[in-house]
Amino acid sequence: MDNAEIDNLGRGLLFFGKSFVQKCTKVEGQNDVFLLETSAVLRRKSQIAPKPGQFYLLKSAKSSVQLNRPISVFYSEESIDSMTGLKKILLRFLILQKGKGTSELCSLLPGDEIELIGPLGNSFSLPLGVKQEESDKPEICIIGGGIGVAPVANFASSLQDKSYDFFACFRHGFYGLENIKAASLTITTDDGSEGTRGMLPDVFSAETIKNKSYKVIYACGPEALLAYVKKVSEEADCECFLSVEKHMACGVGACLGCTIQTTDGMLRVCKDGPVFNAKILQFKKNQNPQKRNAPLAPTEKPDVSVQIAGVHFKNPVIAASGTFGFGQNYRGLFDVNLLGGIVAKGCTVEPRNGNSGERIVEVSSGNINSIGLQNPGIANFIKDELPRMLKLSPVAIANLAGSSLESYVEGAKLLDKSDVPLIELNISCPNVKSGGQAWGMSPESASCVVSAVRECTKKPIIVKLSPNAPDIKAVALACIKSGADALSLVNTIQAVAIDIEAEKPVFDNVRAGLCGPAIKPIALRMVYDVVEAINQLPKNSRVPVIGMGGIQTWQDAVEFILAGASAIQVGSATFSNPRAMLEIIEGISHFMKTHGYTSISQFCGKAQVVPPAS
Repeated sequence: MDNAEIDNLGRGLLFFGKSFVQKCTKVEGQNDVFLLETSAVLRRKSQIAPKPGQFYLLKSAKSSVQLNRPISVFYSEESIDSMTGLKKILLRFLILQKGKGTSELCSLLPGDEIELIGPLGNSFSLPLGVKQEESDKPEICIIGGGIGVAPVANFASSLQDKSYDFFACFRHGFYGLENIKAASLTITTDDGSEGTRGMLPDVFSAETIKNKSYKVIYACGPEALLAYVKKVSEEADCECFLSVEKHMACGVGACLGCTIQTTDGMLRVCKDGPVFNAKILQFKKNQNPQKRNAPLAPTEKPDVSVQIAGVHFKNPVIAASGTFGFGQNYRGLFDVNLLGGIVAKGCTVEPRNGNSGERIVEVSSGNINSIGLQNPGIANFIKDELPRMLKLSPVAIANLAGSSLESYVEGAKLLDKSDVPLIELNISCPNVKSGGQAWGMSPESASCVVSAVRECTKKPIIVKLSPNAPDIKAVALACIKSGADALSLVNTIQAVAIDIEAEKPVFDNVRAGLCGPAIKPIALRMVYDVVEAINQLPKNSRVPVIGMGGIQTWQDAVEFILAGASAIQVGSATFSNPRAMLEIIEGISHFMKTHGYTSISQFCGKAQVVPPAS
């Protein structure tokens, strides 16, 4: 068996390998849309070139994300590689910068390597009987919404010039239309910066289809746009094909993670699509495009301030306890006065040396730490650290820890006499009378310590909840009933690390706390659940929630706020990016401006699903 035969064993039509970036540039007039160009040399005759509508899985070769990102082909061109004599495919992708994976792709430079798998999925095709010819009244209609313009623009460029009409809908400006040679091009923008101000329903309806005598419609874009196109095409009795976007893992039909509901059952977007006949798609009801808030005027500045337990924060970003010392450590790296608040290192009544042995180990998407509440003691905190914290503009918050009820009470009495405006009560500490189980593990023990602290201080209390509690909602409600003015969640998640060379646990205490991006989805779920439970209480009994756990970016922060958090705390993100909190503050403000929000309260909890009335 020769090398060529060996190379082809188990390998077929698709390209799977690395390629070099030729260019990656921001699209003119857009803040978050990039054009990436690369090429793939097809080393086997069986490998195929992409057809309009197909996509590739892309990932930076030096990536911190696990999954490749499905990106539709915007433009492709075949040639013969002069060095090898093999077929080469030039590929261009329009990429919307949204999360970490796309941000990595949009940050690539010429010469950087990317991983490439494709082409994947099916493609656009013309039904029998539809004419592809230049006409003042073409039979083909093509619609693109936002980044969804890429695959349909690629399809349009494969058709005869002026054999189709094209509708393109954007938030601001336009892009991806340089290869469009339509009989008629209609552009809509949310802000009126180009074409007609408005959305697709303002320029396209069932009457449009009938009046234009379209025989087939192709569209790609947000689900609401696709649902609308499906509806009006059915009203006009016009054939329609929709390219659907979906999160996916494998891209080849194996994992079943990208299925959608159709009249033919659950079909895979990566393998059965992404192009589907609209008549089999089943979108959720009320999916017509909704009018979005108009972006704020360039001169209008959103109010990012929040109120927590009666205390004013100039913004909702707070440095988490245990990650920021007492507010002084990072002053040489950035202006800490820009933060909304700072939670001090957790303090106990007596000074503590903390845990022995290894204290921190890096793991995938985070770290496990076993610090052990090393601190100078509350009296020394009040004497030495608090005065310097109070000179900073962020709200100073004391973090009170303890192992016995008496130690919590004594610490609270000392803090009550101080000038600290807020106390964060850490009930993740071991309860020595319960065999080391944390105070926050049960509603009964949590209620006990919160009630005791409430009786000895008039200062607002934020209770910090443990994610290790079997029922965090019950613990949260018990804390509120016992006098908590706010809740913060979550603390670290119990974890274990093993030293494979020493063949024993890394930490002397065996178990330690996992934090970082790995816990974000769990923390977000817990914040969502707790807010959902709080919303069932009478309005005068509800308290604000501060969310934390794996928040790295402003997008993470917005998720927590949409889930119902009035503010957020950032911890380990600062270790790898000291400016993380400043970037989050800027990002929240930008999100509010682009989405037309003038205050945090306007979108706080907006993602909470309201149960239907019984």
